[in-house]
Amino acid sequence: MGGVRTYATLRYDIDGPIATIELDRPRVLNAYNVAMRDDLFEVLGAVDDDPDVRVVVLRGRGRAFSTGGDVAEFGSAPSPVVARAVRWQRDVWGRLLDLRAATVAAVHGWAAGGGFEMALLCDLVVAAAGARFRLPETALGMIPGVGGTQTLPRRVGVGRSLDLVLTGRTIDAAEALALGLINAVVPRARLVATATDVARRVASLAPDYVTAVRRAVRAAHDRPLALGIRLERLLADGLEGAR
Repeated sequence: MGGVRTYATLRYDIDGPIATIELDRPRVLNAYNVAMRDDLFEVLGAVDDDPDVRVVVLRGRGRAFSTGGDVAEFGSAPSPVVARAVRWQRDVWGRLLDLRAATVAAVHGWAAGGGFEMALLCDLVVAAAGARFRLPETALGMIPGVGGTQTLPRRVGVGRSLDLVLTGRTIDAAEALALGLINAVVPRARLVATATDVARRVASLAPDYVTAVRRAVRAAHDRPLALGIRLERLLADGLEGAR
């Protein structure tokens, strides 16, 4: 399968083993609404149904990756909490996290709120030099709701996570790299090419090994060290035995 499929709020392109999901609401900086929820839920299902797709690149069209929840939708709901609850009625983020294919986020412009958290759900994050990151939810009377309270400390630890969540301060790509939030910073003009190169390198690996490594590394945060090492050995033995 190949070619571009256009949805109301995103574009889906398959090129060999690499699929690209491009958020496509540039006029509102790719803010996330119910329509985007439904489109993402559908397209992530399509990824899982396509055994030829090994890596997904997630990016945004226009001037930003994503600024999180759509404030227009907030204004039409009884409260921001209700507006967000409507958008979360489908477990898009669980589907992204559990995706069979590996994931690479290509971030430029703003990655704020749910947009920032969306990137954190991906395995790898490449950012343009001008990218900016922020979690403003606490000031709005909410906590991050796209997994940010869990993915953030797994990347940078508790203290740094509380700093970002409680203050809602903006950090640039250089600080995000220094903190370990992202994996690389490149010029804006090189962002898509770099993310695609990373995706190609991952796609060139044996899929079973990629799946096993992702599972083992993630488990390091969910269990005691001894059990994590035991899982790592079991996965390695299983792969070696399947040769």
